[in-house]
Amino acid sequence: MNFKNIKYFTVLTLSLFLMSCSNNDDETMITVIESEFAGVYKVKDQMGRPAVNTVFVSSSSKDSFNTTIPSQQGGSFQPMFEANLKALSPAYANAGDKNALGLDAATFTGLLATDVLNVSLDGTTTFYDGTNVLTGRALADDVITVELLLIFGGEDFTENPNLSNDNVDANDKEFLTSFPYLASAW
Repeated sequence: MNFKNIKYFTVLTLSLFLMSCSNNDDETMITVIESEFAGVYKVKDQMGRPAVNTVFVSSSSKDSFNTTIPSQQGGSFQPMFEANLKALSPAYANAGDKNALGLDAATFTGLLATDVLNVSLDGTTTFYDGTNVLTGRALADDVITVELLLIFGGEDFTENPNLSNDNVDANDKEFLTSFPYLASAW
């Protein structure tokens, strides 16, 4: 059960315990619990993979992309992603060019256009560790550099070296080794 479901279950359980019923209608007790989830929510930005939406979705298509369910994004937006990739990256300038994953522009942008974070349920969780690619994301993964390498680095990560690294190699503070894992506040 994920954290969000646990919160809903807890609110529901507390509501049931706090409600009191009796045969006497004059003593009806109702407790209203305000939920922090109340209100109307609207998707503003889908970001399964950081920066993908920002880089590959044209500004005129942002609202459409952000309200399209991920299972329909690839078919709807892959051609735009491919056109933007080819315009942006010299690593895909020639027919047959591929990235280090062995993916040509059409295949790679088909993967990117479905903006979800894949997760390996039975293997290493990482954005890229030299062997495993896009099997999840660990807090310390250098996600932007991996994306830059896949976009600009060519077949062996050596093309366009000035475009293939954000030069931010670590978090400014060490991550914790136990829950909640995030670095402590400054």
